[in-house]
Amino acid sequence: MSPAEKAKRRAKMWRTAATAAAVLLLVAVGAAPAASGVAAGGAGRATAAAAAAKPRRILVDTDMDTDDLFALLYLLKQNRSEFDVKAITINANEWSDAGHAVNHLYDLLHMMGRDDIPVGVGGDGGASDSGALRGPDVGGYLPLIDQGTSTAGGCRYRQAVPAGRGGRLDVDTNSGVRRGFLPQGRRRYRPVTQPTAQRVMADTVSGGPTTVLLFGAHTNLALLLMAHPRLARNIDRVYVSGGAVRAADPAGNLFTAFATNPFAEFNIFGDPFAAYQVIHSGIPITMIPLDATNTISVTEEFVSEFQQHQQTYEAQYCFQSLDKSYYMWDSFAAGVALSSMRNGEVDGENEFSELEYMNITVITSNKPYGKRDGSNPFFDGRATPKLGLKEGGVHSGHVQTGIRDSFCLVPGSNRGRCEDGYTREVSGPEGVRVRVATRAKPNTDKNSSLEKEFSKSFLEVLNHPEQTGLFNINTQFPYYREVLYKPVFRNVSRGKPVIFDMDMSPGDFVSLIYLLKTPIEVIDLKAVLVNGNGWANIASIDIVYDILHMMGRDDIPVGLGNTTALGIPTLGCNNSYAIPHGSGGFIDSDTLYGLARSLPRSPRRYAPESLDHPEDRQPLALEVWQSVRKQLDPGEKITVLTNGPLTNMANISLSDRDASSVIEFVMSSSVVVNLNKQPFPMQRVYVVGGLIKDGGDENGNLFTVPSNKHAEFNIFLDPLAAKTVLESDLKIALIPLTAQRKAASFRAVLAALKDIQHTHESKFVHELLSLLQELQIKQKLYHHLDIFLGEILGAVYMVEGSGLKPSVELKPVSVIANTNKSTDGQIVISKNSAKLVRVLSDFDGEIYSKQLANSLANKRQSAVIGSFEEQKAIWSRPVNSSGNVKKQK
Repeated sequence: MSPAEKAKRRAKMWRTAATAAAVLLLVAVGAAPAASGVAAGGAGRATAAAAAAKPRRILVDTDMDTDDLFALLYLLKQNRSEFDVKAITINANEWSDAGHAVNHLYDLLHMMGRDDIPVGVGGDGGASDSGALRGPDVGGYLPLIDQGTSTAGGCRYRQAVPAGRGGRLDVDTNSGVRRGFLPQGRRRYRPVTQPTAQRVMADTVSGGPTTVLLFGAHTNLALLLMAHPRLARNIDRVYVSGGAVRAADPAGNLFTAFATNPFAEFNIFGDPFAAYQVIHSGIPITMIPLDATNTISVTEEFVSEFQQHQQTYEAQYCFQSLDKSYYMWDSFAAGVALSSMRNGEVDGENEFSELEYMNITVITSNKPYGKRDGSNPFFDGRATPKLGLKEGGVHSGHVQTGIRDSFCLVPGSNRGRCEDGYTREVSGPEGVRVRVATRAKPNTDKNSSLEKEFSKSFLEVLNHPEQTGLFNINTQFPYYREVLYKPVFRNVSRGKPVIFDMDMSPGDFVSLIYLLKTPIEVIDLKAVLVNGNGWANIASIDIVYDILHMMGRDDIPVGLGNTTALGIPTLGCNNSYAIPHGSGGFIDSDTLYGLARSLPRSPRRYAPESLDHPEDRQPLALEVWQSVRKQLDPGEKITVLTNGPLTNMANISLSDRDASSVIEFVMSSSVVVNLNKQPFPMQRVYVVGGLIKDGGDENGNLFTVPSNKHAEFNIFLDPLAAKTVLESDLKIALIPLTAQRKAASFRAVLAALKDIQHTHESKFVHELLSLLQELQIKQKLYHHLDIFLGEILGAVYMVEGSGLKPSVELKPVSVIANTNKSTDGQIVISKNSAKLVRVLSDFDGEIYSKQLANSLANKRQSAVIGSFEEQKAIWSRPVNSSGNVKKQK
């Protein structure tokens, strides 16, 4: 079938579904359970002979957590004549971030020689105010209850997963193992062309009877059933890894939220309403909950046996990824699913687990039902509930708003009362008959040191020579080696020390390259600090390492900043809810709009603390700051450029009370006011961001928060940090949105880049900016991309100063912080403020564009290795005795 025919078929399917059902499949309380768990799906319809003749078609939906990797590799090792993984989709609202997860999966499949498997992630569709889906490609970035018209939104349930270390950062990078082990193929995330989760799901299920394995939250499958209810008939059975039914008290595993919800398990808690829809869909369900997975832990005997059996690349990758605190969650679920498919899914024996039927439901809200308290968007403020839900029904109670929801706290107890996401066993008509795994079976081999039968199977399957991995990054290239590039600046007088603080937006990477190109005699870039609460997720720190590697600056330390705003607990997403998860947001920033994979791979990468290799631990931003401070000569001061939220700078100023004494203030000689009369000590921080509300009619750039007309993203994302820095005794040079907009012309900058003799780095910048311009012109979801272009101005102004013919004004400013979303992050003129900030109000735009282009074209301090393709060529030929790469004739 041609792509056009497929698109035509999808459009027809969508129109039919939208006409037939604009509401959810089962929303009525007390919907009758499917008889024997087989009514709506196809299980039992196919004869045993037909089932034996054809391989089982499998669709996997995964959140790409570490235990998911084990499950995926276990599935991919199976004989395809029996079990055929037809597609994999990524659940993007729980344990991983979409951009990092999709490239991780592409690399995993490349190692296994399975580049043929379609991968789906994200999508930019939304839901109307009534809750009906708008388009067939809703991305699943948000739980169903919070799905709006865009991919921007909060983290009601997801905040239970830490965004930094011990959470999504470690999952996105696989604790540093991913980039040190997996090969890199040609597939990568690309804007616009990346297949969406819904497209891949619909195409797969439309292709024939399919078994679905869910290794994460149920958002994607619930959306599929909402958009295409007729496809339910093609789903034989759904295997659910997750839930907690009769598990020992406490039932759940929300280690970050036990004080409010001791009942839920992460995969169900990620989207309770979606799980309810799946469980109540009428499709046969087999659930592998904590009841069973808690009985198959990673024991010392298992680790010892695993260490001795690593005959394949996939076994090696799993072992390197292994955490001794793990249980065999999703991999055990995969084993139970395959055994059930082999032996009979209704009443057949299972070699790995004991199973029994139970009547269960998923709790989506808390009693008392029908009382509207502002927590439940399905009902609150609405004359008619969304999606036709029943007033006073099981969905109409209090919905947990976060992991510190005061409603859920029990005075005098550390055990909460909320049950959102609890897979409760019930006897009434609201229950659904589900086949549930209850306990892992013991190992039948009495001579084995392994306790459980599945533990033995897992190691045997991973080490089997069939369907095995092709290579890892070390063996993908015959002469692979990791080399650090560090410059030698002999007999050079170094310029002023600079620290660059960035949130890893596209403009920040151009700024970083520009700073690295500036002659060392002018500025000496001492360190890079990254913010984890801006336009990219914190795992994108690896892209920073790659840029530094390309430019031959592996000597520059990189510090890891916070993932939440100042004063906000480490579990939360205050104000970062304004950044879209989909197109033009996190998924694009985390992949540098698909271009990060074209950069050379640095030997340096994020790594958590390790007893075996403490020297590899990723340093924190404050640690890097303190290290740079110690290296300063007497009287030497630091200039700081901030290109994101001011979280790192605020934390430094609050933690290091003497920070202001070593932050330099450098005055421009060509300004429109006489600064020589101002009583300024020698201190400066260049702040890129903000819009000063001074009576003009200029609006800010918070396009996802229309009620806030005068804030700018960098300040809005952490208003308290901005207030702390801008109103401190640090002397500030502010490059506000008004000035940035004058530098935000793709046409002008690209025209200047067109007229230069290119270097590797200028080619990369040209490719990136050209891509951003094309997306902005052709795709409405990318209308805002020029804000990243404007951010580059800060670096050029810091370096060039008077060369840009700037106009600077002194203004007494104050920041509105932590009030409400309609005013947060606004900068106002305060006549009562004694603090004056230098504000860049104008400059020569033509000079700016030419200077940026000329700097990038300068052959000095140019890239030492231009791309991943060049790196591959180096790794494909031997090194001679002198240590140099032999050139090909």
